[in-house]
Amino acid sequence: MTGAADRDTFEYALLRVVPDIERGELVNVGVLLHCRHREYLAVRTHLDPERVRALDPAADLEALAGVLDAWERAVHGEGPAGVLSPGERFRWLTAPRSTVLQPGPVHTGLTGDPEAEIDRLGARLVHMPSP
Repeated sequence: MTGAADRDTFEYALLRVVPDIERGELVNVGVLLHCRHREYLAVRTHLDPERVRALDPAADLEALAGVLDAWERAVHGEGPAGVLSPGERFRWLTAPRSTVLQPGPVHTGLTGDPEAEIDRLGARLVHMPSP
């Protein structure tokens, strides 16, 4: 068993598609995780067309996939986000916004393995296929 001394704090937020802002219904499509002590920032995404279309049959899935791709590139420091540290990118990406793709609230925890943690969160909260 991993002791508390072997674990570091991490923060994570779910990425949610909100097809109709006024209705407020959402589908979790990803998880963003930052572990400052390990300089770790990663995202896992999974766009389930059936779940999105259940909320909005006219949803533009191609546009949503493009937005998710842009988020993934920002996490990896591509484009304008490249001048930001991993922590700054996490804060920028988790800032509240009123768009079709929104970050959820930031939550915290302890982990000895951020990579395993993001996979666990993705499987549990986004219903992602196992890697």
